[in-house]
Amino acid sequence: MQSRRSFVTSTLGAVAVLAAQGPHKAAAQANRRLIVDAQVHLWKAESPDWKWVPGLQPQLPEPFTIERLVPMMDEAGVDRAVIVPPSWPGDRNDYALEAVKRYPTRFRVMGRIPLQDPKSADLLPKWKEQEGMLGVRVTFNNAQTIPWLTDGTADWFWGAAEKAGLPVMCFAPGRVALLGPIAEQHPQLTLIIDHMGVTAAIVKENKVEEAIGQTVALAKYPNVSVKLSASPGISREPYPFRDVTVHLKRVFDAYGPQRSYWGTDLTNSYAKASYRQRISHFTEELSFLGESDKDWVMGRAIVQRLKWT
Repeated sequence: MQSRRSFVTSTLGAVAVLAAQGPHKAAAQANRRLIVDAQVHLWKAESPDWKWVPGLQPQLPEPFTIERLVPMMDEAGVDRAVIVPPSWPGDRNDYALEAVKRYPTRFRVMGRIPLQDPKSADLLPKWKEQEGMLGVRVTFNNAQTIPWLTDGTADWFWGAAEKAGLPVMCFAPGRVALLGPIAEQHPQLTLIIDHMGVTAAIVKENKVEEAIGQTVALAKYPNVSVKLSASPGISREPYPFRDVTVHLKRVFDAYGPQRSYWGTDLTNSYAKASYRQRISHFTEELSFLGESDKDWVMGRAIVQRLKWT
């Protein structure tokens, strides 16, 4: 996690660069391309009524609030964003839903749910009655949650989500292959793989090829799609992160433009690139994407898949 000093320094540096660039017309206004970030985390400061899970640490030393994100989106030309509530406040979605109430045209939520409690199934039929809620995001990425994919804990969820018509974003780095039988058994379940199934830890272990291979293998299921998100965080290089191009292309070639989504996971690699650079990485640096591909990947595809009208 960044120190407070490095965070402030990087933030001030980014502000100085943006100020030097002068006024910037939003990208979506300039070329009419819809820009939708498929994943951002928002959180406020810990307080007596907004406690964090003991032992879990936020991705940044300062809260990443609605007030911070909206001006960044405006400057970069990001029209909309899908809010994925972070893990450290626990299974709560209230702050994300507050963002929707304040900016109803700009935000939607893929909410958290107590996956370890089968009684949560009772929540799903009315899940979308929460204003701005489009679906559910589940994670299998630590010692507690990884076993849930195989020990029966999460078995109740997939059929219940399918029956309720809820899209599911799933973060299961290095274990994407376990989602194959789920996709096959629940063909009406909209299943979205987060971050291509890769993390920085997988990069350090030199297992990226294997993880990407698992993700590519699931492209045969039409109900599975993928977020080409968080790529700066898995790069060993500075912008424009050329070492991840081969992985992005491999996944994109498997899923195509209508099942591939740009997203930042901004706070997980905050110091590595500005918001605008995360856009230009895809719109200017990936030669395998045609202009029509970019229209889909940068926003049109995720809006269609989540039925965000």
